Amino acid sequence: MNALNIAEYTHTLGLQAKAASALMARTPAAIKNKALRALARLLRDSGPALAAANALDLERARAAGLPEPMVDRLKLSPQALETCAQGCEQLAAMPDIIGELQGMQQQPSGIRVGRMRVPIGVFCMIYESRPNVTIEAASLSIKSGNAAILRGGSEAIDSNRALALLVAQALAEAGLPEHAVQLVQTTDRAAVGQLIALPAYVDVIIPRGGKGLIERISVEAKVPVIKHLDGNCHTYVDDPCDIAMAVKIADNAKTHKYSPCNATESLLVARGVAQAFLPQIGAVYAAKGVQMRACPQALAILRAVPGADLAEATEADWGEEYLAPIISVKVVAGLEEAIAHINRWGSHHTDAIVTRDHLHAQQFLRDVDSASCMVNASTRFADGFEYGLGAEIGISTDKFHARGPVGIEGLTSLKWVVLGEGDVRG
Repeated sequence: MNALNIAEYTHTLGLQAKAASALMARTPAAIKNKALRALARLLRDSGPALAAANALDLERARAAGLPEPMVDRLKLSPQALETCAQGCEQLAAMPDIIGELQGMQQQPSGIRVGRMRVPIGVFCMIYESRPNVTIEAASLSIKSGNAAILRGGSEAIDSNRALALLVAQALAEAGLPEHAVQLVQTTDRAAVGQLIALPAYVDVIIPRGGKGLIERISVEAKVPVIKHLDGNCHTYVDDPCDIAMAVKIADNAKTHKYSPCNATESLLVARGVAQAFLPQIGAVYAAKGVQMRACPQALAILRAVPGADLAEATEADWGEEYLAPIISVKVVAGLEEAIAHINRWGSHHTDAIVTRDHLHAQQFLRDVDSASCMVNASTRFADGFEYGLGAEIGISTDKFHARGPVGIEGLTSLKWVVLGEGDVRG
């Protein structure tokens, strides 16, 4: 497409989405839930076709020399598809919050004042790599009564097109407007520039991808943006703690999967438990091929671990999101230093403490400035599905309008409602 055609195409997408959003906003819950259950069924029934489409993307990615973490993000495994299907069903089973009235209170004048939850309208999601995001965004859009324009990365175009066809089929089965969820069919990057500058049609932009993409959109967008820049997540092993529990959590938080933004990238260890804990976790990481970039105190202990891949950490390592089998390791004096380090170097995404001290846990929850704070649990739980949201549109490190995993509620707004019985202001 040339520049003129791109502008015409995105304008048409916006116009169609705006019209569809008005219909979606007043769609009964039963109809939206019918579409979600249909989508779950179609995902389960379309495994071979989806695998074939995904194989084209994987082949193209490897031929282009994409790093393995990026290739991993492209994979549509049967497990990933089943998780998407379960997410659709979980959303269908959840109460419909659209139209819900909150806080209705009688005022001295006689009127009653409260707020009603309503859809945002049209959101545009711009994302990279993971094709399962197409289903997460579509399902949340349907449940929340919004319309969505989805622009996936060129590396996942075949997978996204195959998934979008299933979404369209599910919408049709439920009698919902065909333009309620639209996938941008062109991979031309000019389409992104056009979409983020359509305030007449698009109410919010949600970028989900690399730091460069999100920074660009945040600067250039002419509509509000819900974003997170990166996921430099921490696990802090406190003194006192259950060492066996700490090893299990630190292992899962790092090695369960390297590419997600909720994987732990930095391990902080209280000095009082470092001698007992570090050799054990070091042996686990060594066996799994995880490089440990450690401070001098941690290095002195980890050098005794057979086969450990060690390097001395630089200051840059404390702020790094590796998305790879690499972790930074630092010995800290205790809780106060750990909290200060996380607030200084973290990305305000997800941070965890492993501790036996209830007061330490409470202080960590209160003082760490992150979207998700955890006690005695792996950072890998920071996920809309795991939080019971059915799915997520992304994980926001903003403080407005949504924070953490963004589910149905994050795709809605509140408007004021006033009820009277002929009341006039005196």
